[in-house]
Amino acid sequence: MGVQLGIIADDFTGGTDIASFLVANGVKTIQVSGAESIDPFDLDVQAIVVSLKSRSNPVNEAVAQSLQALELLKTIGARQVFFKYCSTFDSTAQGNIGPVTDALLDALNEDFTVICPALPVNGRTTYQGVLFINGVPLNESGMRNHPVTPMTDSNLVRLMDVQAQGTTGLVPVEVVERGVDAVTEALAALKAAGNRYAVLDALNDQHLSVLGAAVAKLPLVTGGSGLGGAIARSLPDDVKGQQTAFTPKSGPAVILSGSCSVMTNDQVTDYKTKGPFLAVDVDRLMTSPHGYDEEVLGWFTEWSGSVPAPLIFATSGPTEVQRLQQTYGSAESSHAIEKFFGRIAVALVDGGVQRVIVAGGETSGSVTTALGITRFEVGDPIAPGVPWVRSLDGRVDLALKSGNFGTVDFFSQAQ
Repeated sequence: MGVQLGIIADDFTGGTDIASFLVANGVKTIQVSGAESIDPFDLDVQAIVVSLKSRSNPVNEAVAQSLQALELLKTIGARQVFFKYCSTFDSTAQGNIGPVTDALLDALNEDFTVICPALPVNGRTTYQGVLFINGVPLNESGMRNHPVTPMTDSNLVRLMDVQAQGTTGLVPVEVVERGVDAVTEALAALKAAGNRYAVLDALNDQHLSVLGAAVAKLPLVTGGSGLGGAIARSLPDDVKGQQTAFTPKSGPAVILSGSCSVMTNDQVTDYKTKGPFLAVDVDRLMTSPHGYDEEVLGWFTEWSGSVPAPLIFATSGPTEVQRLQQTYGSAESSHAIEKFFGRIAVALVDGGVQRVIVAGGETSGSVTTALGITRFEVGDPIAPGVPWVRSLDGRVDLALKSGNFGTVDFFSQAQ
């Protein structure tokens, strides 16, 4: 059967997000972390997701990582390449989605692709090229205060035009409503008119199914997990593999939350009424970190094995985030928090923790990197876009949650 889809995800939770939609639609999937650490593995799969940490890197680093991932996917014969980014787009005028898309197109000797972050099941829809979050334009949602990629525009056509090399057209919802052939014709017309990208409107899963079938033969597709799942649905049954889900472990668990999204703030607030919690003292971490890890681990030991599991969080609202950034620097404070969670995760897993629930893409990347996990088996979803994954050595199960994903009681659901 061979590898039908090769996915380049710009962060770790983005990788698990699209992997869960592929698995749910019958596509046997392996997820790997980073392109540089891959050794030969069983290719009896239909999709391989390469999870990078390139969403908020400098543009040149994001491009280099993505091209390295592309080379890996080309060597294993992936029939279609999918550049996966967040359903909230998470890309300012400085990049990285536009530059990475351009680099992938050039490397594949292609000159046209689509832009489709829509994920209606999680409230992300696109209408007339404008991205909405639960009915609110992106730039009016909580994403306007994102500490790393503040979204001050919701028009995907403008966002691409300002950060990419070509011009952007639109396939409006009225065309999508007319079906696969109409979308195919619209894409051909936009390409013939000299556009390099086409933003795709989508208000519901039926629209995504139409779009998935229409772009199934494009060498390069870009978008969110909704379009990835739709492409998986369009594949013939005889090229899909048999899925074998695993049962999550039942041993000691911990929740590590680094995301400062609106939803994660709500999830932390909810969980504080249900289980033990510890707020990370970021000022202490930045000014006098000696001995702080040991203090946190000592606190965890008091609650080890408790049900519900202990929560350790650096999640905070926009005012506190702004204070920390102004005091210590945005990159410096984020880096210190990520490294802290990585160290804590290693110590806890070494000490017997079997389930690690992580909130935030950057935090998830730090945790998996610190644990040295490069390959995952993808299991059943906890919430749309958030599956359980298991390291292929069977050592630990992880739930890697994008900041804005899940309902308010996600931390309880995961357990």
